Amino acid sequence: MRGPIRVAIGAVALATVLAACGGSDSTTDSGSGVEDLSIMVPADPGGGWDQTGRAFQKALDETGLAGGAEVTNVGGAGGTVGLAQLANQRGGGTTLMVTGLVMVGAVETNQSQARLEDTTPIARLTSEDLIVVVPAESPYQTVNDLVDDIVATGKDVAVTGGSAGGADHILAGLLLKDAGVPAEELIDTLNYIAYSGGGESLAALLGGQVDAGISGVGEYSEQVAAGELRALAVSGPERVEGIDAPTLTEAGYDVELTNWRGLVASGDISDDDRAALVDLVTDLHGSEEWKAELERAGWGDTFLAGDEFDAFLDEEISSVQDVLRDIGLVQ
Repeated sequence: MRGPIRVAIGAVALATVLAACGGSDSTTDSGSGVEDLSIMVPADPGGGWDQTGRAFQKALDETGLAGGAEVTNVGGAGGTVGLAQLANQRGGGTTLMVTGLVMVGAVETNQSQARLEDTTPIARLTSEDLIVVVPAESPYQTVNDLVDDIVATGKDVAVTGGSAGGADHILAGLLLKDAGVPAEELIDTLNYIAYSGGGESLAALLGGQVDAGISGVGEYSEQVAAGELRALAVSGPERVEGIDAPTLTEAGYDVELTNWRGLVASGDISDDDRAALVDLVTDLHGSEEWKAELERAGWGDTFLAGDEFDAFLDEEISSVQDVLRDIGLVQ
């Protein structure tokens, strides 16, 4: 590999749909000029995107920065079903979609006709390390035990996570590649069970339907603390407070991966609507209410807005395309 893989792609992973009204008709007493905001979560309830969308809604309600905000779930195909719905909107200046690293990869692996390049980037909100876990009764005591067994037995070991091509899937592929599995053999070696919502993958783990799971730390932390799941490793450069598990680097793997999540709007919104949404999210980012949500969820604050987020997203798409080719998930 070409040094440690350090990709900021977001778990799990990108699409929060926020809505902001532009023009004189949209100006309200909320102070932001944004009223009746629609937040699209392009995944089923329970996962990182859902948590992000609802935390965003909660902070908006508490600050009163927008006149109102409603969350809707549109799950399927790594967020690309929701992405297609957003792409078909016209005059969508009051809709934001949660997005992230997961969607960047899913667009490629699903060969989606709707692409993130066709949206209007608003802001990157958070970052989060991934965690590798097994059920408490699992024979795997270390991440090395798990990876070695997958290399030896292949698809006898089932690993669950988020959507195909997303951050969880990418991390599994990077681990196997670093363990010596050729890229052309990864698909035949890795038995990856993808779910569009964190609740489904958690149920599969707790129900003994799979052997291991990969997701954002926040999606499994409660079960790890309760002793229902065992944490084997975290994917970031440093250990995570409250999680008794090494980093993948400490475990001997030349792999680092950080998931991120953010917000995009439809591609045809006006410059005024874009500015109103960017200002709204920037104001919320500076609020004590949003800081409390970050602390509660254990998310990193990696805020980027407007043109800076646009440039980041362009670079991220190119980087993820390269990584997916490297691990054999796309041609």
